[in-house]
Amino acid sequence: MDLTRRSFLKLAGATTAAATLTGVGLNKASASPSEPLRIKYTKEIHTVCTFCGVGCGVICNVRDGIIVNTEGDPDHPMNEGTLCPKGVSHYNLSYVYDTKGNPVPNPNRLTKPLIRRPGASDWEELEWDEALEIAARRYKETRDDHFIQQENGVTVNRTDAISWLGSAFCNNEENYLFKKIIHSTGLVNFDHCARL
Repeated sequence: MDLTRRSFLKLAGATTAAATLTGVGLNKASASPSEPLRIKYTKEIHTVCTFCGVGCGVICNVRDGIIVNTEGDPDHPMNEGTLCPKGVSHYNLSYVYDTKGNPVPNPNRLTKPLIRRPGASDWEELEWDEALEIAARRYKETRDDHFIQQENGVTVNRTDAISWLGSAFCNNEENYLFKKIIHSTGLVNFDHCARL
């Protein structure tokens, strides 16, 4: 057989196409009726990635109130279906798969606030109301103890003893409210991981 450049390219193209179709499960030997698609019978919910301020689109597949899959939204103008490594791991924030392939709640996910009391070596769980009360009390005490009203004859009304670090898990409206709280209480040290 005389192999020319043209016949080599045809052969390489046909081989690549066959390998690709086999890899996506279009050959009958690899298709197994006992292993249905993970996203079969799911509801598709379009949302925005919560990791940073870029706002990439994410499609969550939900079955019986459990997220079974996440992937990039190809129709979203920001990421056009691609996701960074953090965005790809969205599913694992809440769930992981057990040895049988069933989704189970992620054992490393914190669902309650923790506190380590002064002198204690272990963390203890708190109820949300108690944690919020402790945080609010400490915030006010620190602000009152370190509040500067005037400096060099100029009214400044600020405190340098507290800093605020924003979270990309919050949406724009929540970040707007946080910024209002920060300025109304006199904080001047604040930052955000996405520089919003």
